[in-house]
Amino acid sequence: MKSMRFLSVALLMLLYTQVSHAAVDPNFYIFICFGQSNMEGAARPEAQDLVSSGPRFLLMPAVDDEQRGRKMGEWCEALPPLCRPNTGLTPADYFGRTLVATLPDSIRVGVIHVAIGGIRIEGFMPDSIGNYVKHAPSWMVGMLKAYGNNPYERLVMLARKAQKDGVIKGVLMHQGESNTDDKQWAAKVQYVYDRMLGDLQLKPEEVPLLAGEVVQADGKGQCIRMNSQINDLPKTLHTAQVISSTGCTSGADNLHFDAAGYRELGCRYGEKMAALLGYKPVRPYLGSVEKIVVPEDAVTASTTIPGNEFPKVDKEHRAYFRVKASQATKVVLDICGKKYDMQKSTDGQWMAKTDPLPVGFHYYFVNIGGMNIVDPASDTFFGCHRQAGGIEIPEGAEGDYYRPQVDVPVGQVRSMRYYARSAGQWRHVMVYTPACYEQGKKRYPVLYLQHGMGEDETGWWKQGCMQHIMDNAIANGEAVPMIVVMESGDIKAPFAGGDRRAGHSQYGSSFYPILLNDLIPFIDKTFRTKADREHRGMAGLSWGGHQTFDVVLTHIDMFAWMGAFSGAIFGLDVKTAYDGIFNDADAFNKKMHYFYMNCGSDDFIQSGDLVKDLRAAGIKVDFTVSQGTGHEWLTWRRGLHEFIPHLFK
Repeated sequence: MKSMRFLSVALLMLLYTQVSHAAVDPNFYIFICFGQSNMEGAARPEAQDLVSSGPRFLLMPAVDDEQRGRKMGEWCEALPPLCRPNTGLTPADYFGRTLVATLPDSIRVGVIHVAIGGIRIEGFMPDSIGNYVKHAPSWMVGMLKAYGNNPYERLVMLARKAQKDGVIKGVLMHQGESNTDDKQWAAKVQYVYDRMLGDLQLKPEEVPLLAGEVVQADGKGQCIRMNSQINDLPKTLHTAQVISSTGCTSGADNLHFDAAGYRELGCRYGEKMAALLGYKPVRPYLGSVEKIVVPEDAVTASTTIPGNEFPKVDKEHRAYFRVKASQATKVVLDICGKKYDMQKSTDGQWMAKTDPLPVGFHYYFVNIGGMNIVDPASDTFFGCHRQAGGIEIPEGAEGDYYRPQVDVPVGQVRSMRYYARSAGQWRHVMVYTPACYEQGKKRYPVLYLQHGMGEDETGWWKQGCMQHIMDNAIANGEAVPMIVVMESGDIKAPFAGGDRRAGHSQYGSSFYPILLNDLIPFIDKTFRTKADREHRGMAGLSWGGHQTFDVVLTHIDMFAWMGAFSGAIFGLDVKTAYDGIFNDADAFNKKMHYFYMNCGSDDFIQSGDLVKDLRAAGIKVDFTVSQGTGHEWLTWRRGLHEFIPHLFK
């Protein structure tokens, strides 16, 4: 009987051992997190931070949290706050999310988290904690008490409990601000680390220490000097890995990271650990709660460089953009006067979805690190005083007048250089000739067509679709065949200040003698033109309209047709402007065969009042308003389309 009892006890002990052993899941990776305020979390979690990563990312709370139903030492889903009630987002949040996104689905991740704002490394040293608590500042007393006045012991106690469930794989630390310039800091960190591994019977080569740099704030971080000590930590502690904080954004205090900074730093902790575990890191989704979904009806924009899928436009005129910038911490889309924070996906791609955009053409930029760049997937257009990205939001059939049409004879747009003797320089000009120009010896009238401030001579051709507007209007019999000349007008550079009044401004006025003395003679010599005022007109958009007023109204002996689309005509006194040219309305109307102006209904330049003044003075001027458009190319396309049927007839 005794032998049977002995056998039964032995079997029970063996069974207990097997059950206990089976309870430890080797695919449950546990990490110890400790430090001061930036590990505690000083930023308020935002909406996307409160979306659960699921049951694979767990927290063993170090304190009770009645509000969230958490019990100290009992695993729960890891959602902020990980530290204590009323704390914020921490690097551990996105450390865990990164590992969950990277590791196989069979692996779970757990964190144990103890941190106290402002605590020195001595607060985690078992032989120093008693004295540290006695002399702790009053604001720290409650936080220390929450951990039984021994944060190190709380960490070890919970870690021992966690070892019954899984395997400790690493230690995360963010600490040092309170030890800045302490030459013994590295040795003290090593002491804490060695003591912790000894108490938990862990091997250093299997449990690395990840230490994060403090806030940099573009060199203005309050404790940035500490980073040199943190970077030297591996010299003392060979298993230490330093996590860079370069580019991690911070709050106004230049001491604590903001929410985006915690996300980025946490991802970097996770990427380092993933690599140490032998996996290629994958970033978690960092965007808003509503992940961007591109609808099936979205089509690649016509302005997208072939071979690229994005930008796209859907039937509601929302645009979708995607750029690759795996090392960037923040990317912003700037379009139509609004900025959109782009969302980073797991493969380093950033995406944005816009609000519904007005139909027509729009410039846009992608801002990375404070610098506006052109989306590599976009064709380039000179606008905003530089090369810019652009996107076309398509109209319906009403926009066919500026689209190429099958069976419509196609004219040519020539890129040419000419020498301006009056300025002593070579210059560039774009010249449109109608399809019929290549046939016979007929001569043609000429329209000098100017772009706006910050654009160049290619604007009417690329953004304005001038050649399609002309081809279609000529083919339909709406307009007579004509030559169209487009020059930079010396308004590519930003406005440098000075008088903005029509007839008085200097900006772009350097072009006037070049136009009159060099360009017009060059065009008349090079092309078969009708070289007289009856067959010469000028028009322009925005500041090009300003230039049109300045040139034509002071040289009415050379031009008989004029137009201004959203013309930047400021400070014009109809009674005195241009030597009183509008005072004799009959003489003006006889010489000016057609005068046209337009603007957009939402345009910041409204020409209606000027038109009223001109008409009150007896001046014949046609005027239209482009409904639903602002100071933009669709307004000016419509203006050109309405203007040219009246020319040279």
